[in-house]
Amino acid sequence: MGVASLVLGIIALVISIGAGAAGMGWIGSICGIIAIILGAIARKKPEQKGTGTGGLVCGIISLSWGIIATIACVACLGASASVFAGL
Repeated sequence: MGVASLVLGIIALVISIGAGAAGMGWIGSICGIIAIILGAIARKKPEQKGTGTGGLVCGIISLSWGIIATIACVACLGASASVFAGL
């Protein structure tokens, strides 16, 4: 569980940061939620505490970044629509 959490957390970071500007931040957020869940489960086992913590941190960062990127993308689309509606 710890390794899966860490891998998903890293993948979620890459997707949230890389594709967040393209409107795909929500995919990174979904992977981040799964990484958070798996990381919380893995932290209960002493032998997987380190990888579980890493996955948990990466998942939290990617979830917050994905939410911010998604809100920014929606705001940008709304501003564009209002500009084009005035033409």
